This record gives sequence, C-alpha cells and structure tokens, in this order.
Amino acid sequence: MAAEDSRKKPILISGAGLGSLLLAQALRRAGLPFIIYERDASLKFRGQGYRLRMSALGLDAIESVLTPEDWKRFWDTCGKTGGSGFAALNAITGEDITQPPPEKSQKMVEQERKGGPLDLESRDGKIVGIARGEMRELFMRGCEDQIHWSHNVTGYEILDSGVRAIFSDGSKSEEGEMLIGGEGIYSKVAKQVSGGKLKTYDTGARGIHGQAPTTAFSKLGEGVWRAVDDSRGEGNKVFIITNVRPNDMDDPNVNFGWTMGAQPGVIEPPNGDYAIIGKTAADMAKSLVKDWHPRLKPLFDSMSEADAAFWKITCSTPWGVPEWTNEPRVTVIGDAAHSMTPAGGNGANTAVRDSALLGKLIVDAGGFAKGITDKYEKEMRVYGSEAVGQSYGMAKTQFGIDITENSPTV
Repeated sequence: MAAEDSRKKPILISGAGLGSLLLAQALRRAGLPFIIYERDASLKFRGQGYRLRMSALGLDAIESVLTPEDWKRFWDTCGKTGGSGFAALNAITGEDITQPPPEKSQKMVEQERKGGPLDLESRDGKIVGIARGEMRELFMRGCEDQIHWSHNVTGYEILDSGVRAIFSDGSKSEEGEMLIGGEGIYSKVAKQVSGGKLKTYDTGARGIHGQAPTTAFSKLGEGVWRAVDDSRGEGNKVFIITNVRPNDMDDPNVNFGWTMGAQPGVIEPPNGDYAIIGKTAADMAKSLVKDWHPRLKPLFDSMSEADAAFWKITCSTPWGVPEWTNEPRVTVIGDAAHSMTPAGGNGANTAVRDSALLGKLIVDAGGFAKGITDKYEKEMRVYGSEAVGQSYGMAKTQFGIDITENSPTV
C-alpha cells in the first residue's frame, strides 16, 4: 500500500456497506486518507442479509480495486456452483418446472454484455456467490481503524475548500475533501445532494431471510434453486431462492441460506416492524410453507430460528436514475443512488461498479478535483438506469409490483 499523505484532507464516506468499503480499499491502496462514518454500533449490529450472486462485471470491478493478495482471498471465499441458470420447482408438488433457456436474440446477447440478468454464469463456467457478511468483512480488512461506528450522517455543509458531514446529534465531522454517500436506501446525503430527486419506492412486496444446516438441502443437490407456490391464488404467490454449493454440501457445521419472497400483502411483520428478527420471522416462514413438498420442508424444519429476518423489497425510480445539479464535492454510490429489487441480482454488482469507477477517478486525480463527481454521475446514470430497469422488469413478473410516481417512498 502506498504511504498515506497526511497533508491531505480525508475523503469522507457515509456508511460502511459493500460499496463504501470497496471504495475505501481503492483509496487505501493509493495512500489517500479517508474516514468512514457508520450509523450501526458494530459489524454484528444487525443481520447481513442473503448470499449475493456476483456477475462478470461485478467481479471485474472488485478485481480492479483489490490488491492481488486481497483478490485471491476474496475469490477463494466465493462459492462456485455448476449450472447456468435456475432450476425451478413447484413448491407444493416438488415437480420440476424449469423452463428451457430461450434462443438468444442479438438484443439479449447485448444485454448480457452489459451485465444483464439473463445468465447466472459469471466466471469459469460457474455461478459465483458469496455471503454479504463475508464480503463485507473482506472489504473491511485494513480499514478498521478508519471506521467511526455509531455516527449517523444526516446531512452535510459545503465549505470554501472542503465539506463536513453533519450527524444526527448535531455534531459535525472534521473537514474533508469530498463526501461520498453510501449509506443505502435511507441516505440523507442522497436526498440533500439531489434536491429530493433520488427516491426509493416501497414496492409492497416482502420477504424473509433464513438459513439451515447443509444436510437440510440434501434432497435438492447442487444448483441454484427457485421454488414457487401459487396455490393461494392470483396475487398471493410465495417463492424461495437458494444456492446449494457442492463443496460444503456434506458439512453439517456449515449453513446454507435461503431467501423467501412474496407478493404484496402476503408477508407482513407484526406492527410493520422490520427490526424484528428471530423466532417471529421463522414462525411466519414456517406457516407459509406448511404444505410444501418434502424436498423443501427440511429447509424450514431445520432452520436456525435466531437468524431469520424480515426484509422490505424496494426499488429506485424504474424509469432511470434522475439528473440533479452536480455538487463537485459530494456524490452517492450503491443503493443510495440506485436501489434495486433482488430480481436479477444486480444491486451489489452495480454498487461495486460505482466504487471501482469513482475510486479510479479520485485516485487518478490524487484526491479531489473539479469534474470528478460530474464525470462519475454521468457514467453511473447509464449503467445504473439499465440495471434498475432490468431489476424492476423482472420483479413485476415475480412479485406482481407496479411503481408509479405516486407510489409510497421509504
């Protein structure tokens, strides 16, 4: 790592999620000072979500940022599952309902080249995945001392030659060269810098994350599985997605994760409280699958109840990342700029593309320079809008959602 230039003001980063941490790795590798402000009290403060599928573009972005040693550590941690798409099951009968892959038109081929969700295969003929928590820990390596926990950024102020973050208690950060908002769908930095144009809509669809020992997945076998239950009638579909990796399949000390999704109105936590985790979420999942096929029931009968968690399915403006008046010292990355539904698996992959792009621009300039955030935002809007549009289009079919300008926001 290059020696850090202590004379420079730091780059301020709001949020310690995947995109923020990968950006920090780019700055760390170049010896540029940075500070991360995270609202949570620690890495273990809340659940880390479901396993992420990495696309070719996402992997390329990560590899371009990390040192060769860190990249090898990341790649070795990833699971590699055979196959090039979902194997689908009827959740009630256990029947294989996998559709044969469509013949690819030239348009579909071009979509895949842009990182479209048409093919899950991403490297070496494998579907590559990694748990969000593992990925976050890997990206945090070497940055631990620069993370200020329990600092909730609620805004910022522009100074003559820098910027300060403003925290929820009214205090302010030290002066930085730039502020990068990477604090997710509730980002106050995003709302301020965009003048309210960046919005995240509540689709009404809901889900539950869970995990169980690998032995519970033995009747499925290796593959990326999607089980669908439409027995409740139109508008009440429930489904799960899980990735069964071959290397860990016989180790009862390893858990595989699954994620359940449902159309609006099917899953609602008590009092709308999405902070509730554990048995309450586990019991709701079990009640929804009580009539499911024996191939699938062990995933829930053997689940780790303490790790179950609700999740709210959100999406940014489906018709494209909006334009706003550029602020040279402030911009946003990841879900703060373009939140996506889980359909297509584009969210994390697009976030790391943001980090790689913005990080390169900052590193090449040796820190802040006029035009960096403008150049980043123009390029990000193109691929970010494509990714959100793809995700929303798939989610309309899977979740039965429909977003308009009058839909509720989070």
